Amino acid sequence: MRDYIALSNQYIDDVLSGKLLSCEFVKQACRRQREDLAREDFEYTFDHDRASHICKFIELLPHIEGEWARKKLKITLEPWQCFLLTTIFGWVDESGWRRYRTVYIEVPRKNAKSTLTSGVGLYLLAADGEQGAQIYSAATTRDQAAIVWKVAKKMVEKSPGMQARFGVGTSAHAVFVEHSSSTFKPLSRDQGGNHDGYNVHGGLVDELHAHKTREIFDVIETGTGAREQPLLWSITTAGSNRTGICYEQRDYVKRILTGAHKDESYFGIIYTLDVDDDWTDPSVWEKANPNWGVSVKPDDIERKARKAMELPSAQNNFLTKHLNVWVNAATSWMDMRRWDECAKPLELKDFAGEQCWLGLDLAEKVDIAALSIVFKRGENWYHFGRYYLNENQVEVSGNSQYSGWMRSGHLTVNDGDVTDFDLIGTELKELCAEFDVQEIAFDPAFSSYFATKLVQDGLPMVEIKQASRFFTEPFLHLEGLVYSNNFIFDGNPVMTWMVSNTMAKRSQFSGLLHPVKERPENKIDGVISLLMAMGRAMTMEEPVKIDDFLNDMISA
Repeated sequence: MRDYIALSNQYIDDVLSGKLLSCEFVKQACRRQREDLAREDFEYTFDHDRASHICKFIELLPHIEGEWARKKLKITLEPWQCFLLTTIFGWVDESGWRRYRTVYIEVPRKNAKSTLTSGVGLYLLAADGEQGAQIYSAATTRDQAAIVWKVAKKMVEKSPGMQARFGVGTSAHAVFVEHSSSTFKPLSRDQGGNHDGYNVHGGLVDELHAHKTREIFDVIETGTGAREQPLLWSITTAGSNRTGICYEQRDYVKRILTGAHKDESYFGIIYTLDVDDDWTDPSVWEKANPNWGVSVKPDDIERKARKAMELPSAQNNFLTKHLNVWVNAATSWMDMRRWDECAKPLELKDFAGEQCWLGLDLAEKVDIAALSIVFKRGENWYHFGRYYLNENQVEVSGNSQYSGWMRSGHLTVNDGDVTDFDLIGTELKELCAEFDVQEIAFDPAFSSYFATKLVQDGLPMVEIKQASRFFTEPFLHLEGLVYSNNFIFDGNPVMTWMVSNTMAKRSQFSGLLHPVKERPENKIDGVISLLMAMGRAMTMEEPVKIDDFLNDMISA
């Protein structure tokens, strides 16, 4: 019998020593396990038998695809898989129940995602000691939901020994264990019927990035409440939808791994590139692919990389599917990996009394009204964002994250079908009382009457028309600040989403830049308000004639 704990510990050693090329997220996940094992008076115990049990079970299963299936080989877990399984299943509380209830694994294609997930599903069904276990392979469509389930079904059908030992059988629509009344079925959003009433022991959510709404994820999560040790297992490649449930979970995992948030019941790991890595450099591809040289063939990745370098249309697919790098749906202005690095825990109260500039992009019904607050300390610029929307738009919009952002306080929502400008006005007055507000830049298109009232109240309102002539300089300056790590923002996910939606449109005649969006639902109001505030701050501190600026651009 293989020593799975030793394989896991060796993997941790190799990652943390640098022997194994890994990204920072993987190092953080390994460091978390190493530190947990060394903790004294910890509420959880690492059970070696429990940790090894699932590994032994999965290695009883056969391969069903590729050369391994042709040779009739059983699964042999790689060290990284031993690390995942022993960590997730090894920790138990004083009652013997599993510590980890939620799992998020982000890994590119061809890294045996479906094989591993199918094995986990069968273990939860047949070997986890649960009576009446309900296991679901969940996805947005029937076909996607059936992928993991069909792999599991074929594994059972090719394993007479497993059928006899664990009593596992199959039918047209289920894998089951009759003596424990347990079932394993696919579940999708498009299959119809009422999704309430599930009693979930194991929820396997495949390709979470493809979930445009949070419906299925929430169905699985809420369905686990009656179980003692349920497991919600999400596994996915990267994607482009930063408003979806996947990016929400990814962001949560990042905060856990960095120590910014503590959640002892949540395990997460992300296999990707580091922010400064050049994706065209073959030496970094292994970072994102833990099964490098096993199921991930270097020559295949090299071939696809060459295509991505030659064809811009193929680049996003290569980055997401093979290097696990999140991209924008269209060619955009900002490298989002660098933008994500700018998010830091900031407190507005720590800037009390300091000079600042405000930018205000108002919207009444459909768009989000955005207020940006910008401070400058030496070479560093700091940004806080406030975002406002009406309740009706939250309900009718296709953006499933609006309600989540409302609950988390990242989006301020008022009753009715019109955004409450008076609420914004009150906040502006409070900001002017607490900080040395130099100017409040606003677009007169929506707010001339509103601004007039604020001017009468003594607020320093400055009218700015949203024209390329104004936006070009702050556009380029903000990009430079992000790349040089001199821009820090409060980490509001609404702003991150808006930045990911922003494209830089350059006039073919003047060379001026203007922020635009690809589709109406891709809001960029926060970017507009930030550029307005920065533009005024730059004008007041470092006056630049726009004609001179354009001449410099042309000569460059």
